[in-house]
Amino acid sequence: TIVWQPRLKSGDVVEPYRFRPFGSTGYYDRKTNEFKDCTEEACPRAEPVPAKGHDDLIAEEKLTSSYAPRAQILEEILPPSPLTGKFVNRAPFYWSGGLGTLIRKSADKVKKDFVWDFFVYTNSPATSVYDVANYASWLDDWRFSQLFPGDNFLAGGWSQDSYEEHAAVMRWALSTESNGALNLRIPALAQYTRDTVGELMGKYISNDVTLEQMSSQVTSGWERITNEQGKLNQLNIYRAALGLDSLLTVDKCRLHREEMDMIDPSVCKQYDDHNTTLIIIVLSSIVGAGVVILVVYFLYKRYKAFQKIKIAHERQMESTLNEATRALRMLDYPLHLISAQDFIKGGKLLQHERLRNSHRLTVLDNLADVDSFIQAGKQVVFFSHQWTAFDAPDPNNHQYEAMIGALHELSKRNGWDPSWNDVFVWVDYSSIPQANPSVQNLAIRSLAVYSSSATSFVVVAPDTPHADLDSVCDLDTYQRRMWCRAEQVCHSMRNGTDGMYLAVTNKETGLVEVTPVKPDFFRESLHVFDGELSCCRLEHKGMEACDRQSLVVPILGLYGELFRAAHDGIKGNNADISTVKTF
Repeated sequence: TIVWQPRLKSGDVVEPYRFRPFGSTGYYDRKTNEFKDCTEEACPRAEPVPAKGHDDLIAEEKLTSSYAPRAQILEEILPPSPLTGKFVNRAPFYWSGGLGTLIRKSADKVKKDFVWDFFVYTNSPATSVYDVANYASWLDDWRFSQLFPGDNFLAGGWSQDSYEEHAAVMRWALSTESNGALNLRIPALAQYTRDTVGELMGKYISNDVTLEQMSSQVTSGWERITNEQGKLNQLNIYRAALGLDSLLTVDKCRLHREEMDMIDPSVCKQYDDHNTTLIIIVLSSIVGAGVVILVVYFLYKRYKAFQKIKIAHERQMESTLNEATRALRMLDYPLHLISAQDFIKGGKLLQHERLRNSHRLTVLDNLADVDSFIQAGKQVVFFSHQWTAFDAPDPNNHQYEAMIGALHELSKRNGWDPSWNDVFVWVDYSSIPQANPSVQNLAIRSLAVYSSSATSFVVVAPDTPHADLDSVCDLDTYQRRMWCRAEQVCHSMRNGTDGMYLAVTNKETGLVEVTPVKPDFFRESLHVFDGELSCCRLEHKGMEACDRQSLVVPILGLYGELFRAAHDGIKGNNADISTVKTF
């Protein structure tokens, strides 16, 4: 039974309009202690308010041209905005942006397995993509892979207009431009917000306290709660919630000396420097000469500079190591795959941005998505190849044809479904952003995870002339390329050599053949950074840094993992060190 429907003055039913969250046209200036109107300079993420308060996100995203009638209706029914011309600073508050799920350690094994299987089932792409469009569970569409291309919403009864409005708003809310705000996500959150801010805000609204009194009492209340919970403990938890490593000990001593001394007064003393000053005083009193004082002062300054450099170096090394180990546990940029069917239909290697804009990429946002994807029986074929031109990956299509042949051969060897519905391809030109160097670097940092997630790895190196050089590209030139070495190492270090193949030209027949690799094939590949790069050949013109720097973090993480495996394998006699022996 329909209780109520929104209608126009003409009586026509119109679907509800989905809009972005409200915002503020003002901001608090901490320097003057005043509330001021937003300007482009003061609120860099603010946007001008349109004439009718309606911003047509769908038109901006260019998702479809069929939205024009819907936009026209909204233009007719929305009243003029009194804030037209002002700037609004939106900040969506993701207070319900995720639910924490736990399995109690003391529970029976059968219960643990049951709950774990439920978590995997609920969050798998096949289940969650259906649920978010049909409201069959508490899942919300917080992943782009659940939002696009939108067939799940249309199948769930959404109209094209409703889906596109929803998708446009969610695309904005999940982007880096949304200025989104999360809750604190630290212990005693309810005491900070409900018991302190909420209670005092009520008193202020009822005129029981002034604005200054409320501000002062909130400050003292938060400081009390922080001290009760432990300031350093709260700081560590909050930084972890933001995905940041804990502060270095030297930084904790510099910023929170009082709290560090309360825990252990001896920790920060190692960073104090009283001895040099004492030496200067003693020497000055003994020698009594200005020359000696100048010499000691010069040595003191050199020592201080050395200490700063040493601490900075240790901090940089620790940060790089933390970053390297973290890079193996998470994706800095989602894994983008193209289905084998679309890969064949493309007729050539297509650029990432073209596939993205036409919604022909399958996006896996995190490692949990990747694991669920593989556990669901999907096959991921990783094609590793060399570029045969300075500005194009495969200008004569020879390598693309070899990749198609490899797909057919792997399908025959492994007995895959002839429809290839469960076969997906990763290849650099299609799966890594090409237009934006900053985003491209994020994807490169995740190369180890991309490569190790593949179920099959194919080295594609048929005899092909280089478009810009008077030379032929083949397996030998492939093995000399740094990027090719890196991709091999990233896969084989974590998966071994099973499932790795060569697609190269048979020198006798002149045909491209697909054969399994031999274990010693990767001996030269281990020297990743000795490989050749086009950027070095071109003397890094127009580049900020050499491509070698982009691979330091992922390769360092892999070497660390290999050394850990060697250590654990030697320490525990029954440990599996097959990958270690290979290298």
